[in-house]
Amino acid sequence: MDLKRRIRDAVDTAYQEGYRHFLCGMAQGCDLYFCECVLALRARHPDVTVEAAIPCPTQAAEWPEAEQVRYRTLVRACDYETMVSDHYTRDCMQRRNRYLVDHASLLIAVCDGTAGGTRYTVEYALRQRVNVVDLPVVVTAAKKNPERRELF
Repeated sequence: MDLKRRIRDAVDTAYQEGYRHFLCGMAQGCDLYFCECVLALRARHPDVTVEAAIPCPTQAAEWPEAEQVRYRTLVRACDYETMVSDHYTRDCMQRRNRYLVDHASLLIAVCDGTAGGTRYTVEYALRQRVNVVDLPVVVTAAKKNPERRELF
């Protein structure tokens, strides 16, 4: 898939530019692709560390079982786990997103520009003068559904 390749390329470029610690919001979609790419990078470069920034303990509770297994496997593989809130709140996802930006000097995002958490996070990162690598959503004629927008 082109999106996975673009995420992998962005992660590889970040490594080449000197980034060694990667944070991931662990949301379904692009966040999990990103986590998988960084874990693969870590397998090649042991100086890489991965931090799972989790909004609340029940983040994946309503996901399909296969996605929950994937999520738990990825979280266990990370070097660090940061639980942003000890329970679900209306703003725990936004708090997680702010945590990501506040602890980053580079944000890699897949965003289609529509209003929502990803766009807010990209705008927040820009206000905080965090460098942003935007991997725009590409919709081809063969695809009826656009790729999910996510952040990492």
